[in-house]
Amino acid sequence: MIHMPLTRFLSGCALLGVMAGCAPTIPDSGNPVIYQTSPQREAALAGEDFDTAAPQAGAEAVGASGISAENDFERVGELRTIESDAQRMERLRQQYQVVQPTAVPSRTNSGPNIVQYAVSTRHAPGTPIYSRLNLRTAAAHQRKCASYASADQAQLAFLSAGGPDRDKLGLDPDGDGFACDWDPSPFRRAVGG
Repeated sequence: MIHMPLTRFLSGCALLGVMAGCAPTIPDSGNPVIYQTSPQREAALAGEDFDTAAPQAGAEAVGASGISAENDFERVGELRTIESDAQRMERLRQQYQVVQPTAVPSRTNSGPNIVQYAVSTRHAPGTPIYSRLNLRTAAAHQRKCASYASADQAQLAFLSAGGPDRDKLGLDPDGDGFACDWDPSPFRRAVGG
């Protein structure tokens, strides 16, 4: 019995060794990754418009330190000044717009609301409240429910067709008022019920 776990451990180690041997090797070129910037980013750092910026002659995208010009504090200091920042801030202030809030539009759909229905009920799913004639089989009920994209859609159709008192569509065979295993709990929890 003692040898069995040790055998399994050793076979697991051997399997890991084989898997590690199959892993492809990635060659190392020894060259660091160099990020280059675009003229648009350089223009943004200089406080100029993107469309009017022309690449500067002899400007290097990568500084002597091996970092991009946008991360090189000396380079940024050459491109931007307090005055250029002030001009850019003024342009942004001119573009700033305050959007005034408006009243929320009233709901125009006069159909059933599954959220209101969920919070108006207190019984658990599966508790028979309404009488039903169970003339359909469980398979027929499942096929009927599968024709809806979600349980919410089935509940909406059920309420639109006279539910929960009547079940014309055959979506609530147990008579709990919830079609196709629809669960009102998330809506109840959302309002603290």
